[in-house]
Amino acid sequence: MSFQSIQSTIRDVTFGDHVTIVEPCNLYECQIGDHCFIGPFVEIQKGVIVGNRTKVQSHSFICSLVTIGQDCFIGHGVIFVNDKFQQGKPAGGDPSKWQKTVVGNHVSIGSNATILPVTICDHVVIGAGAVVTKDITEPGVYAGNPAVRLS
Repeated sequence: MSFQSIQSTIRDVTFGDHVTIVEPCNLYECQIGDHCFIGPFVEIQKGVIVGNRTKVQSHSFICSLVTIGQDCFIGHGVIFVNDKFQQGKPAGGDPSKWQKTVVGNHVSIGSNATILPVTICDHVVIGAGAVVTKDITEPGVYAGNPAVRLS
């Protein structure tokens, strides 16, 4: 029996000042702003930008092409998606078929939410377990599957 073991790693990351990382985590070729917190078992992929004073809780996955603003909170187990399977199957390693996500400033995303490729404006709360499938252009509280504005 043969196998390949790949260790979690932190490589080629641009860190701001006073960043806290709780390992194990997998961060590579991304940017983490000042005074950020990254919890354990988090993966942040190539090209992601995390703004100042943002907290990312444990077990969250932030894929390539995601930008997160300042003063944000990403709850436990939040998943960002950049591949919408538009051709009925995964795009795989073809980044030309991936789409970007932009999260504004002062956005809180509850635990186990799923964020598809969208733009989320400033001052938004996404409820736990929500599935965000469309752009959010008005501040407020959003929840459900698909996520809708509650207030």
